Amino acid sequence: MFHNNLVSLRKLKNMTQEGIAEKVGVSRQAVAKWEAGETVPDLDKCKILAELFGVSLDDLANYEPDENMGFNLPPKGKYLFGMVTVGDKGQIVIPAKARKLFDISAGDQLVILGDEGQGLAVLKTDRFLAFADAIRNGTLEQQ
Repeated sequence: MFHNNLVSLRKLKNMTQEGIAEKVGVSRQAVAKWEAGETVPDLDKCKILAELFGVSLDDLANYEPDENMGFNLPPKGKYLFGMVTVGDKGQIVIPAKARKLFDISAGDQLVILGDEGQGLAVLKTDRFLAFADAIRNGTLEQQ
């Protein structure tokens, strides 16, 4: 997992093993061994790598593209929860992991926003209203 994620992130960022080695403070050979799965960097180096690539430490170590429709690691704070099916009346089931992460419970009200070029967004109503109030009051930067 780790070594495959490291290779895909390095290629995605168009970096060389030498470039990574310089930023992490190791030799190119050390990076080559990490990518080959021969060794694993210590926790401090892993933290530097995660920050360098903008991913979580957990995803750097454990992300499995096969379990995520073949997609590479998402940036930190971005998620792919899977696919849902739209029912006859337009209803969807929000995946459990997403409900837990965003604290969505049965009975909560949600706002659905749409942009023809971007798609749909689903927000909890209280968050949306707080955001709207911040815009209205000119306090958006404090949020």
